[in-house]
Amino acid sequence: MTVPRALRGMTIDDAPLGEVAGRSWILLLGFLPVEYDDIRLIELDPGRRFLERSEMLTLRPWQHERIVEPIDDGSCRITDRLSLELRPPPRSIPGAGAIPRRIVTALFAHRHRRLRRACEQ
Repeated sequence: MTVPRALRGMTIDDAPLGEVAGRSWILLLGFLPVEYDDIRLIELDPGRRFLERSEMLTLRPWQHERIVEPIDDGSCRITDRLSLELRPPPRSIPGAGAIPRRIVTALFAHRHRRLRRACEQ
């Protein structure tokens, strides 16, 4: 997934609220663009929560809420809540919704593994 030019070098705290911050491309095998995400941050509670509501080529809307909750032992719990809807015409194909669900599940499993590894270092 690419980082939009306008967001390079920024943190989430610097991202504009309520407007498209830029287009991020999802790359197959790291180089072939297969999907885009027009990133729009709707709400931000720095260090604790964000709500992204974006439009994608195949999904409308894509909504992602992340909540970070501290735990007494110095660790934290991360909860990602996602909702998405296929755009027509793919939406009218029986079983088509299973494909993005599998991809998104795999993507967030990968992201969570990376977060765990980063916290263990």
